[in-house]
Amino acid sequence: MKKLIQQILKFGVVGFLCFFIDYGIMVALTELCGISSVISSGISFSVSVIVNYILSVTVVFDADKEANKAKQFVIFLILSIIGLGINQVIMWGGTSWLDQYMERSYMLVKIAATAVVMVYNFITRKIFIEKKPEKN
Repeated sequence: MKKLIQQILKFGVVGFLCFFIDYGIMVALTELCGISSVISSGISFSVSVIVNYILSVTVVFDADKEANKAKQFVIFLILSIIGLGINQVIMWGGTSWLDQYMERSYMLVKIAATAVVMVYNFITRKIFIEKKPEKN
């Protein structure tokens, strides 16, 4: 249980770092470059996934060091693409609804999308990336 709590805390720190990377790039692309928030959110999410992968397999999860790295990355990428899909659906639906009530609703919606995707990411990465305990 102690290991799980430590892992959740590490995942949280990595998640916050990647959130700031994701959020910062999204806001910069939208506000400074005039790119649609849905497109800039997809770009920023993709950049943060690369950072997240590196930190997840080196710091957070007890990844199998002998596992096929290409296969491990492909699994991580597939899980991340699903996470991106969840992110994009929440961004699209949330901004479509909230834009009528407030300006720059994408900033608020992105926080909600990140929370949902963060839970999804922890669960799926724990299942698919972490080394399985050896059975005697």
